[in-house]
Amino acid sequence: MTLPMIAIIFGLMLLVWSADRFVEGAAFTARHFGMPSLLIGMVIVGFGTSAPEMAVSALAAMQGNPGIALGNAYGSNITNIALIIGLTALISPIVVHSQVLHRELPILLAVTALAAWQLWDGAISRMDVVVLFIVFAGLMTWSIYEGLRKKTDALGDEIEQELVTHAMTLRWAVIWLVVGLLLLVVSSRMLVWGAVEIAQAFGVSDLIIGLTIVAVGTSLPELASSIIAARKGEHDIALGNILGSNLFNTLAVVGIAGMIHPMAVAPEVLSRDVLVMAVLTVLLFIFGYGFRSMGRINRLEALFLLMAYIGYTGYLITTTFL
Repeated sequence: MTLPMIAIIFGLMLLVWSADRFVEGAAFTARHFGMPSLLIGMVIVGFGTSAPEMAVSALAAMQGNPGIALGNAYGSNITNIALIIGLTALISPIVVHSQVLHRELPILLAVTALAAWQLWDGAISRMDVVVLFIVFAGLMTWSIYEGLRKKTDALGDEIEQELVTHAMTLRWAVIWLVVGLLLLVVSSRMLVWGAVEIAQAFGVSDLIIGLTIVAVGTSLPELASSIIAARKGEHDIALGNILGSNLFNTLAVVGIAGMIHPMAVAPEVLSRDVLVMAVLTVLLFIFGYGFRSMGRINRLEALFLLMAYIGYTGYLITTTFL
């Protein structure tokens, strides 16, 4: 039991560190080759923070642990909205200025509905994977087109400031990109092995481990970047990290895992986990869109999100061990 615990703790630490190096290297490499700041924020920073989820879910699918693969993806979405946005907005209420993010909120809601519809038959088939990848490709194409068409955007301005403040040579950018990618693979193998061992030792499903320990661990990059961004007043980056990550998790992470190995899905994934994810996404839509106060997630709403996360996690623990 000691060795699997060490593997999880050390694997998570290495996973977070390597993901940060990977995203940083990718962002500065893209900048050196002339990629606009807005696209770096939307594509690399927003989706790149989901690199841990992608690595862990892909490896879990290859090793025949679909519970960890799906639990990691959907559990990370729940963690992103309820825990990370909750903590971030509690520290500093999130004010959203970027019109790009305003358009992404209803898209995230539609993608969540697609995920629920696909799980209705209790499986992620290869046809489901094709649909996920088509939608993902369409969203990426649309995002790139909109980003290039617009001349100014709050998210792009914030990313530009970050890139100028922390400049990096192309050589070091490529080094960190490669090192980060390699360590992502190593750390994800350690994490999945430790999670499977602990699940077997306690007699719980790998789905529960994926929804809790693994999901929180792989969401740490989003937590760190969102809190840092919020403390600096860069609210569009804070929320953009979460929106981009959740879209990536639902479409690409589940799609990659399903492409590697089509998955049978337990009924509780739809009736419990996807339902919670959908409700939280609706709340994020209401809070973030700001029907009463445009573009603001206040501390009261943040506290509600945190309580929802505590309640959901508590329910998982009590129903599993009691």
